[in-house]
Amino acid sequence: MFLIKIIVVAVLLLLVGDFLSTFFYHVPEHVFGKFHTLVHHGKNRSFIHYAVLSRNPLVILDGFLGALPYFIFIPIGWQISPIGTILGLALGELHVVWRHVSIISWQTPQAIALCCRWCFITTPERHWQHHQNAQLAYGDIFTFYHLPAVAWMQFLLVLKKKYRQLPHS
Repeated sequence: MFLIKIIVVAVLLLLVGDFLSTFFYHVPEHVFGKFHTLVHHGKNRSFIHYAVLSRNPLVILDGFLGALPYFIFIPIGWQISPIGTILGLALGELHVVWRHVSIISWQTPQAIALCCRWCFITTPERHWQHHQNAQLAYGDIFTFYHLPAVAWMQFLLVLKKKYRQLPHS
């Protein structure tokens, strides 16, 4: 039972965090903001160079805003399993680093890529598609968030267009 709680909390943290981050930060930022796209989708954005070596405070802020939804789950997860909460956060951070290795010509081994496809986990190659075209490959950790994210984006774009057509005083 102890191990099951750890696994369930870690998985829930990743599922809920990726959902909230995708639908309440990432997609709205693509539609309404310029902050994330300037920081994260500029030409030739190398994660290692841009996020680690540049020490640009905007990069740190963008990373924090993208991670904030994961932190929201901490008080609930901690009550159920502190170890599961820590494991979920650690796996989430490891996935951030892993999905950004594609810039260094990383090729995910076929067996791991197949396992990721079965588990709907974003590989570095898939995430690089999003860096190259911000309309593709939503869901930072889980690929099954892509289609609902695209629908959400289309809805938000319609709202944005209608808002721009309103007379402003």
